[in-house]
Amino acid sequence: MPFRMLPPFLLAVAAVLASGAAHANAPIDWGMGMQPAAGPVKADIVAFHDLLLWVTGIICLIVLALLAYACVRFRASANPTPSRRTHHTLIEVVWTAVPVLVLVVIAIPSFKLLYFMDKATNPEMTIKATGHQWYWSYEYPDNGNFYFDAYMIPDTDLQPGQLRLLETDNRVVIPAGTDIRILVTAGDVLHSWAMPSMGVKTDAVPGRVNETWIRAEEPGVYYGQCSELCGQLHGFMPITIEAKTREEFDAWAQQAAEEFAKADGFDVAAGAPAATPPAN
Repeated sequence: MPFRMLPPFLLAVAAVLASGAAHANAPIDWGMGMQPAAGPVKADIVAFHDLLLWVTGIICLIVLALLAYACVRFRASANPTPSRRTHHTLIEVVWTAVPVLVLVVIAIPSFKLLYFMDKATNPEMTIKATGHQWYWSYEYPDNGNFYFDAYMIPDTDLQPGQLRLLETDNRVVIPAGTDIRILVTAGDVLHSWAMPSMGVKTDAVPGRVNETWIRAEEPGVYYGQCSELCGQLHGFMPITIEAKTREEFDAWAQQAAEEFAKADGFDVAAGAPAATPPAN
């Protein structure tokens, strides 16, 4: 059958799948479900989500079966004289004990995941992210102690293949397969450093440093955004991470240390100089 004769619905599905293949680590039009896991934290989050889906699905089926049974077994035509019973010890014990067991089943992997997400046990490097209205600043204390600002690329400057509202002029470059500690803070108001494909969403609070961690299993480009309502341009401060091989990262870090040499006496935690993001 010629391509032009395909039903519109199938054409739409094909377009979605094609866009998803091109940008698997970013939101896609009409996308359903979560982004593919790019690191161990997100992989464990997806596994826990699937466990909860099975648990809730089974509970819904059991409740539906009990409702259907009650409707048929205790309908008015079959029970013209209803029972006056008000207590049943066994049933009351069961409907108390079973939910407790379900909560225990859910709590054990939940607590394990929370501790796993909290911070890296032995991070190999540290990056500090500071939120501003409305852009991010990044500091690399382990790789030359340089810093740079990352602004969203406006629509008029986007290059072919770049994603609207998700591309930045300076990307956060990391080595793939490396445990990286991310220190998150803010210089003005509340922000939130979020990278969905890596299972990270950490509040950036002025005067406080929060910690999280990431590991990109494979080289590639990953997209996130500020996830806190931080002002009128909240939707215009994206996060773009580019994971490279260790050799490529070392070469980039050496070049970046020269390009973004840290000014003497500048304190990133205190916030970068006031600046206006590019007009969109």
